[in-house]
Amino acid sequence: MAFNLRLESWTAWSPAHFTAFVGAVAFALPLFIVFGLYRAIFRYAGLPALMTVLKVIALYAVIYCFAFSFVGVPGVPRSVGVLQPLLLLLGVTLSRAFVRYWLGGVYQSIVGKEDSPRVMIYGAGSAGRQLAAALKTSAELVVVGLLDDDDRLHGQVLNGLRIYDPSTMVGVVARLRVTHVFLALPSASRARRNEILELVRAAHVQVRTLPGVLELAQGKVQVSDLKDLDIEDLLGRDPVNPNSLMLAKNISGKVVMVTGAGGSIGSELCRQILRTGPSTLLLVELSEFALYSIHHELERMLDDAPEQGVTLVPLLANVRDAARMGEILGTWKPSTVYHAAAYKHVPLVEHNPAEGVKNNVTGTLITALQSALHGVSDFVLVSTDKAVRPTNVMGASKRLAEMVLQSHAAVAHVGAGKTRFSMVRFGNVLGSSGSVVPLFRKQIKEGGPITLTDERITRYFMTIPEAAQLVIQAGAMATGGDVFVLDMGEPVRIMDLAKRMVELSGLGLKDESNPTGDIEIRVTGLRPGEKLYEELLIGDNPLPTHHPRIMKAHEDFVPWDQLQPKLHALNQVLDANDVPQIRALLKELVPGYQPDGDVVDWVWMENAKSA
Repeated sequence: MAFNLRLESWTAWSPAHFTAFVGAVAFALPLFIVFGLYRAIFRYAGLPALMTVLKVIALYAVIYCFAFSFVGVPGVPRSVGVLQPLLLLLGVTLSRAFVRYWLGGVYQSIVGKEDSPRVMIYGAGSAGRQLAAALKTSAELVVVGLLDDDDRLHGQVLNGLRIYDPSTMVGVVARLRVTHVFLALPSASRARRNEILELVRAAHVQVRTLPGVLELAQGKVQVSDLKDLDIEDLLGRDPVNPNSLMLAKNISGKVVMVTGAGGSIGSELCRQILRTGPSTLLLVELSEFALYSIHHELERMLDDAPEQGVTLVPLLANVRDAARMGEILGTWKPSTVYHAAAYKHVPLVEHNPAEGVKNNVTGTLITALQSALHGVSDFVLVSTDKAVRPTNVMGASKRLAEMVLQSHAAVAHVGAGKTRFSMVRFGNVLGSSGSVVPLFRKQIKEGGPITLTDERITRYFMTIPEAAQLVIQAGAMATGGDVFVLDMGEPVRIMDLAKRMVELSGLGLKDESNPTGDIEIRVTGLRPGEKLYEELLIGDNPLPTHHPRIMKAHEDFVPWDQLQPKLHALNQVLDANDVPQIRALLKELVPGYQPDGDVVDWVWMENAKSA
């Protein structure tokens, strides 16, 4: 081609042509091999690959031009030494660009990329750009544009993607047939994220977050590992930030025990404790599978941070078994015990009240007595807002468990007064096994309906890590007999939470105003023992603590010498499963307990039928 351009006509091959051709191959091939042009996968090539091609051709051009233009070869015009490298550069770059276009774009469209979810990324900053680049080679998703709050960027094009004004999101989403919006806002405040989520809700698209860019770069996750909306985004407030000194006080370098280690709160307690660096962590759990799961997970965490040197001990045990608990506590002599073992599901405990009270009250009493006997320094009970003026057996049993610890803390001779007993009371935990969030997600995934017991029902919410951190920090502030509560902000209306989850899943709410919607919310009526509103304080005199969001409640309790005989009487009716008497004794023991409805114990009702 260089000869033809130079002579301005098509000429037959001659020995001169052959000399120029052999010279080109002899110079170019070794350079292309050495610089790795034949190892590069050009369907994914970017700017670095292009720069490599330019460097190789530039070096080749110097050599070829020196040989055929500066030195000269008989029969070969000197201008060929300049023209041929230019034509080679054009041929090499165009051929590789075509490969990248065909295999990286058209081919993917042929195999179905046009039917893939269409994505817009909110955030044109560093995280958004890198995520867009990572997604560009994915056959599973199609990125069609970016959204950004900076009005200077609106209408601009970044790496082939147009940047849109978020205020025009509804029209843009409809025009571009967008199905998903991914949030790439690692530094945005919670308030700003909530504002963005309100904008996205109006567009009726599914909201997801992507793994962090650093995780993508390190290969820890794949681009396809999309996550549902952060639990914190459903919370509607900023989680309480932990105090690192409080987290470490009762844990770092010590033997720590967690009962109910496989539960939602217990397992998160174990994760937080492990990160704080105890010498030994005792995992006490009744469920074999739950114990296996949390032990396996914590072992993986230790594999990633072997320098911590924590000893993990998984122990199958029932907190109601005094001999087993004494055996465990006597063997390892833990410094701190976090008692998270409990039955917490309100309707299930209402239908099985004797078992609920045995586990929540008797289990707490036995574990507390054994802890005091074996010199535990701090015993922290995980409690609940349902213990305040309870209408159900679960709440009453948790309040009675609190009273057991309060009465023990007031008796100096128990454990020679060495054990500090405290309890931490908080609301519902987002994402836990008994939370409405995983239930609503499952119901939305199945196409609905979402079942809601009452339109007026409200609850206090917090995240699982936040709850675990609160338990640890409150325990660090304990002086004995303390009841700690969290300033959890405003309660959340469950109906609003359900609507928010539907809309942020990219679906429409089906109701009277929109009969063609996707997901219906069906009101089923309050379940046995369920309250419309929850409270955190029995009295109105909370005291501040060193933590700005943790308060200390002053709650009345029954002294141990009066409580002990009543607990003995309660144990007798529990063994007989005399449910009316169980409720009567709980009402006598727990001020404010007002049973709501008739006895619904399954065994009691079945026997009543046959009688």
